Amino acid sequence: MNEVFIVDDDPSVCAALHIVLSGEGFLVSSFVESESFLSAARARTPGCVLIDVHLPGCSGLDVLRRLNAQHYPAPILILSGQGDIPTAIDAIRNGALDFIEKPFDPANVATRMRDAIDAWANLNRGDSILARNFPGLERLTVRERDVLERIARGASNKEAGRELGISPRTVEVHRARIMEKLSAKNAADLMRIVLQGDRRH
Repeated sequence: MNEVFIVDDDPSVCAALHIVLSGEGFLVSSFVESESFLSAARARTPGCVLIDVHLPGCSGLDVLRRLNAQHYPAPILILSGQGDIPTAIDAIRNGALDFIEKPFDPANVATRMRDAIDAWANLNRGDSILARNFPGLERLTVRERDVLERIARGASNKEAGRELGISPRTVEVHRARIMEKLSAKNAADLMRIVLQGDRRH
């Protein structure tokens, strides 16, 4: 049975998600604060993690940093209110796979978590069409490379999001970060950089 971690101090949120996720066949472990979650997350790897942006005494971003989320071996989703979108984008920069806006439909969250687990299992399979060495490659996170791979294959934001188990909006966030890091002026310039690579070697 696939275990999932829920980190949220709101009992009603935890209860609603527990009912739906258990009904979907998940083993659900809930945490109301960061310390107990971090201990569990370091001891075992769940199928997926869902963290609220606002936790008592510690923000979701702090939790991501302490967990070293960029290198954590499971997908992490962030729960954020409408006013927390900039924070959610920061969370993606710090290793979260995607964010889910409140208020949410628990059934939709279960679907998003299952999609994230499936996409995570399928990532990095097959040969990359990106150049082995292009300027700025080392500045990209693993997730940004995954998004870039889909863009280079011609996928739309929606298609890339479906393949990676993330929302089209999150793909847009990654695309903007990639363009910025690689100093690409436009989409054509981006493709030239990542497909041709550094020909000087």
